[in-house]
Amino acid sequence: MAWKNTRQTSFADSLLHEHAALTELDDIQSLINWSEIEYRLRMIHSNPAGEKAWPPLLMFKVLLLQAWYNLSDPACEKHLARDLLFRRFAGLGLGDDVPDHSTIWRFRNTLTKADKLQPLLALINDQLSRQGVLIRQGQVSIIDASVIQAKNNRPNKNAQGENTQDPEAAYNVKTASNGKRQTTYGYKAHINVDEDGFILAEHLTPGNVHDSQVFESLLTGDETAVYADSAYKSREHDALLQEKGIKNRVLNRAYRNTPLSDAQKAFNRLASTVRCTVERTFGVLKRIYGMGQARYMGRARNQARVTLIAMAHNLKRGANIQQACV
Repeated sequence: MAWKNTRQTSFADSLLHEHAALTELDDIQSLINWSEIEYRLRMIHSNPAGEKAWPPLLMFKVLLLQAWYNLSDPACEKHLARDLLFRRFAGLGLGDDVPDHSTIWRFRNTLTKADKLQPLLALINDQLSRQGVLIRQGQVSIIDASVIQAKNNRPNKNAQGENTQDPEAAYNVKTASNGKRQTTYGYKAHINVDEDGFILAEHLTPGNVHDSQVFESLLTGDETAVYADSAYKSREHDALLQEKGIKNRVLNRAYRNTPLSDAQKAFNRLASTVRCTVERTFGVLKRIYGMGQARYMGRARNQARVTLIAMAHNLKRGANIQQACV
């Protein structure tokens, strides 16, 4: 295959002094079998003709680094050039060149067009399960959605008088905790997490898509129970969960002239103690990974970013759990 050789160490690499700062990602490096991921990516850049390309596994690790440190493509290129931690994780020696920002952009788009990202998330979760950090037995699904502001979210016009807003995003209107209506132009990230905060499934839609419309697509088929807020409550969803033999832990909702009973309120309080896990996960995704703001124009590119963030989050979560058990 026409890939660059980055696995040969140089004399300069042997002179590096080992420091704890350089080994921060070693737990993740040893957590899973990277050769399985490399095998899944084997057909990318496999044309023997033309200039040698960067190895797909190296580029995939670059995308993970970009997600962990919330970097743009140019910023990721700079960090690869000057950060020894980045080089160590990606597998670049001191004498190696680094992929430029356009190469990072094109590789991510290649994975998107080849429909590789969702299978890679499933593969990583499967490996985490084999390592015993992601528990499948008795697994529950906790489902929720959160709004992501579009990159171009204001209705400005360019020199030709055309609207510069992201054409694939849409307005989301919701009532905040203070009772005021909040309007956001952007997308909505729908995720399914387990009780340990691992992301089992995710999907990105325009901001005007109601949470309940993607409920069934987020189910894994392996869960024993489903937790979600009252926005997902409907007769159709109740019937679906009953048909699949899944325990229904979706919060009850009150209707006009039909307030919640004491039993329903008690059920909601109990279910909310489990459901809050997805709220904490969204907090991590927005605070650390910058998921509250879209980085690209168009749904497909932002969907790719959300999926890569999900993989990066699960790997970090798995490494932390494994370290805590040592």
